[in-house]
Amino acid sequence: MSLQMVSSVSNSSLLQPGFSLLNFDGHVYFFGQKGWPKRSCPTGVFLLDIKQNELKMKPAVFSKDSCYLPPLRYPAICTYRGDTESDNQQYIIHGGKTPNNDLSDKIYIMSLVSKSSKKSTFKCIEKDLAGDVPEARYGHTINVVQSRGKSMSVIFGGRSYVPLGQRTTEKWNSVVDCSPSVFLVDFEFGCCTSYILPELQDGLSFHVSVARNDTIYILGGHSLQNNIRSPSLYKLKVDLPLGSPAVTCTVLPGGISVSSAVVTQTGDTEFVLVGGYQSENQKRLVCNTLVLEDNKIEIVERESPLWTPDIKHCRMWFGCDMGKGSVLLGIPGDNKQMISDANYFYILRCREAEEDEEEELTAQTCNQTSTEDPGDSTPFEDSEEFCFSAEANSSDVDDTYNEDDEEDESETGYWITCSARCNVDINTWVPFYSTELNKPAMILCSSGDGHWVHAQCMDLSETMLLRLSEANVKYFCNEHVDLNKGLQTPKKVGQLKKQPMKPLRKKKAMKFTPVKKSFLRRLFE
Repeated sequence: MSLQMVSSVSNSSLLQPGFSLLNFDGHVYFFGQKGWPKRSCPTGVFLLDIKQNELKMKPAVFSKDSCYLPPLRYPAICTYRGDTESDNQQYIIHGGKTPNNDLSDKIYIMSLVSKSSKKSTFKCIEKDLAGDVPEARYGHTINVVQSRGKSMSVIFGGRSYVPLGQRTTEKWNSVVDCSPSVFLVDFEFGCCTSYILPELQDGLSFHVSVARNDTIYILGGHSLQNNIRSPSLYKLKVDLPLGSPAVTCTVLPGGISVSSAVVTQTGDTEFVLVGGYQSENQKRLVCNTLVLEDNKIEIVERESPLWTPDIKHCRMWFGCDMGKGSVLLGIPGDNKQMISDANYFYILRCREAEEDEEEELTAQTCNQTSTEDPGDSTPFEDSEEFCFSAEANSSDVDDTYNEDDEEDESETGYWITCSARCNVDINTWVPFYSTELNKPAMILCSSGDGHWVHAQCMDLSETMLLRLSEANVKYFCNEHVDLNKGLQTPKKVGQLKKQPMKPLRKKKAMKFTPVKKSFLRRLFE
């Protein structure tokens, strides 16, 4: 397992707890922003373009015959291909929270119509259901099972608001566990049927579910009623004969007490469980491998990645499955950030590099869920209100450190010894400026042919770093600043001789001729 930090350089404020990722033929799309989509992207669906450790989000569009799909957080999603191999890959989306904190009870089916280098086009339709329609909810799971040549969707768990008749002014938006009923949804006829099983007594939310053929395994999850993270492991088996379906449940030993974990598929029968919370105020840093064989599941602990200090000490984390054995993880920024609610993002790869090159993208049959809704689980109540707007710019240098190519270290310059007091180390370096995510900030010294130095080693403040990055001015490091002053000292110029000013010519005084009195008398007579 490898952990790699990525820079988020566009629309990163949309990546908040509760989002979902959709993988179509190796291309990953983001869905589920917290606010309503803006005019720049009315669909709220973005292509996640990750190149050279930079994460960019490009808006996608819907076809003209699509219905409106609101941005939904904490929905239940899974892949669906239908009963024939010729059917294109589709995603089923059910429930979730709208930006107004309303809950959805609708089911959408989304498919990729076309993709080019400039635009991705999706088609989204709303599926009409009849029968025992599941109530509006979030934090639940949906899976597709196949039995006797037929397929159905299974919905389980989640949370919902207290019914209107039971709400009070003080607890208007209080949530409760949904009933532990199992819902079977037939997409061919649009029928829903609910099943009450004696083995399922308590409601669960933010649990994990993985499916293989006609069997679903449910583990973990949080129960509001009992305020516990269940250590139980449930096995649901669905039989689809010509008549009525049959659903049975078995409680198995060896479950995991965890909520809000992320599961990614790494092989035909292998999944990896990552992240989540093992208690109300403690993250679960242990990873597990889930192996699904015929009618049984094997859960073993596997070697965890080398978590960074930021991940270990952060209060919360969130993420989602990217497909192909990769998980996108996010953590809130710390006080070193210029923006207090900025995020760091990591990509956790659970497969070996050789496997990624040799094997194609495996079918995504497991449910994809994000982190637990912090607004409804006591100590994480404030976490959901983080406004992650880390429009962090990467360094002006285009070269990026490549951990798989040791020869690049001498060329990128990020891990050089820039001065005698330089202490930047690839193994211990952590971001210092808000503009840094996965590499130190660098400034070019203009002395001679120029050389790069670390801004932190030059004792540059955040304001000065931004000023030098934006302005088109020369900069000289601490070792060459004195030399630069000598070069810029203006040459002495001899004093100019001043030309004497000519004196002003005096004007002649005007003379007045006296007038005789006899003349004045004659003038006025």
